[in-house]
Amino acid sequence: MTVSSSPWALMALFLMVSSTMVMAIPPRKAIDVPFGRNYVPTWAFDHQKQFNGGSELQLILDKYTGTGFQSKGSYLFGHFSMHIKLPAGDTAGVVTAFYLSSTNNEHDEIDFEFLGNRTGQPAILQTNVFTGGKGNREQRIYLWFDPSKAYHTYSILWNMYQIVFFVDNIPIRTFKNAKDLGVRFPFNQPMKLYSSLWNADDWATRGGLEKTNWANAPFVASYKGFHIDGCQASVEAKYCATQGRMWWDQKEFRDLDAEQWRRLKWVRMKWTIYNYCTDRTRFPVMPAECKRDRDA
Repeated sequence: MTVSSSPWALMALFLMVSSTMVMAIPPRKAIDVPFGRNYVPTWAFDHQKQFNGGSELQLILDKYTGTGFQSKGSYLFGHFSMHIKLPAGDTAGVVTAFYLSSTNNEHDEIDFEFLGNRTGQPAILQTNVFTGGKGNREQRIYLWFDPSKAYHTYSILWNMYQIVFFVDNIPIRTFKNAKDLGVRFPFNQPMKLYSSLWNADDWATRGGLEKTNWANAPFVASYKGFHIDGCQASVEAKYCATQGRMWWDQKEFRDLDAEQWRRLKWVRMKWTIYNYCTDRTRFPVMPAECKRDRDA
């Protein structure tokens, strides 16, 4: 795949495609709230800064430590989003993560991971889904904009039928419930939301070949929005108490509509650089869920 080095060319292409691809049934508009409404810091408190009455947060990574935060509650299904502006410049080895995760050994997890890169190279977004402690479902795409220049919105829609990853309301990946094919799906373990900024230069950039250049530190990731619209549950809960009554649980959100599928196809054709579904070295037999997700 060839990616233009000009950010203006990429943006022009994005706008051209977007103008003809209007999403018919988008998720409800996220409600921006202060950080403290839904989240608390979890580690390296001195590497976090809040602004504008807690409506904005910065995470700071230096050679001593990264930092992170988590949601106050645990959730079974919902719509979760965050406005994020990633660290700028040469960020090889640096990972910014926004994800849902349960807390037991056979954990479920739904991941956005932003992998740092050398200056001038396209930003890489990795997604992954763990079910019953099993992951290995990585997909990677180039983003069609510079995520360090401005805030962009990253969202997860999770219900009994599907998981959808969105970037600025564009679906970039689905993971549908294929339990009938013997594929586990996260539906009975409440998860908390987490975000962290950390050094992962043992694997994050070119498999660990590119190391973090600490001369460029501190690395700063900025956040706002902090939207959570989910079924809050105790960690022992096995079902959502509001199942069938929330907007994200309704029939129109059990699958993508035609326009959403077209947008997803655009992402897969233009921006995908790795998809576990088509990796015959790791998976000589295509994983069962890949056909269900129309992923190959």
